[in-house]
Amino acid sequence: MSCHELEALRLGLMNVLGTDDRAAREHAEKELDGELAGPIEGLATAETLDELRRHLDAALVDLEEEVATLTDDDPEADYVRGRLVAVRDAERSLARLATHGDDLLDGLGETHHDLHDAFPVE
Repeated sequence: MSCHELEALRLGLMNVLGTDDRAAREHAEKELDGELAGPIEGLATAETLDELRRHLDAALVDLEEEVATLTDDDPEADYVRGRLVAVRDAERSLARLATHGDDLLDGLGETHHDLHDAFPVE
């Protein structure tokens, strides 16, 4: 059992943030060996937050479909349902990251304008 969505998201975030953690990258790549297709591959290779959000949304659709087909006596049912909760939580965290990034950009723009108001340039 593996949380492919979360490991792929970790790889994609490393790409987006420019993180060079070789051990974390190798661990995630090992977990995903043979699973890089569709939204999982998109997550792992994403280079922007928008790509991450789009591929995570697609991965959630796939995971929700998997949960819908589970029976209560399936030995993996609880794990897969737990995975769905964890991936939804990751989706919210990623949305917060995007919002914080937008807020940072807006704040820098306001600071720039304030600086020019205080010290006009001709």
